[in-house]
Amino acid sequence: MTQRLHLVFGGELIDPSRNAFKDVNDIHLVGMFPDYASAYDAWKSEAQRTVDNAHMRYYIAHIHRLRDEEAEASPTEELDN
Repeated sequence: MTQRLHLVFGGELIDPSRNAFKDVNDIHLVGMFPDYASAYDAWKSEAQRTVDNAHMRYYIAHIHRLRDEEAEASPTEELDN
């Protein structure tokens, strides 16, 4: 069975109209989740908890899309050999 890992994270943005964090050291890592449904529930909980701060944003990253085992390695991965 293929794992479809999702990472939920968020933090305060410099400007609510952009996706740039004010301080990357303060990014809140909510967690890694085995499926989209559980990641969405975690995202929704954090988003609702911080709804009063217009600069706070939470995101779901589709970790499973970052790595395709069938694809050729990138040049940086080749450096480790």
